[in-house]
Amino acid sequence: MQKSQRGFTLIEIMVVVVILAVLGALVVPKILENVDKARVTRAQSDIRAIQTALDLYRLDNFKYPTSEQGLQALVTQPADPSLTNYRAGGYLPSLPKDPWGNPYQYASPGPNGRDYEITSYGRDGKPGGEGYDADISTSTLDQR
Repeated sequence: MQKSQRGFTLIEIMVVVVILAVLGALVVPKILENVDKARVTRAQSDIRAIQTALDLYRLDNFKYPTSEQGLQALVTQPADPSLTNYRAGGYLPSLPKDPWGNPYQYASPGPNGRDYEITSYGRDGKPGGEGYDADISTSTLDQR
């Protein structure tokens, strides 16, 4: 006696592959968009944390770091003899990179009469851009 063996036909396998491809085409873009949204939110949080550290630096030292000193002044004390109240251990444990792995940009004074500007160039790592490639900065935080 022979047992009847039944396997999947080529048509059945093709139908499953097509269904998986359609699901992938619908689900993957949504997942990737959520990843990009999370990165923008993290960059905004990082900038706010850096702003807090800069404000503490100013309270202790009566001025913000210069553009030349940069954000590194929040981690290690600059070679400036006028900084007599610099906190031991600095104001940040380390300098964060933006969620895309690039350093945050710092300028003091900032544009439009601001004391400073902190900027992440977004997903593309270049100034300007739209959508997730757009710059995220202290100026844009005030607009959101």
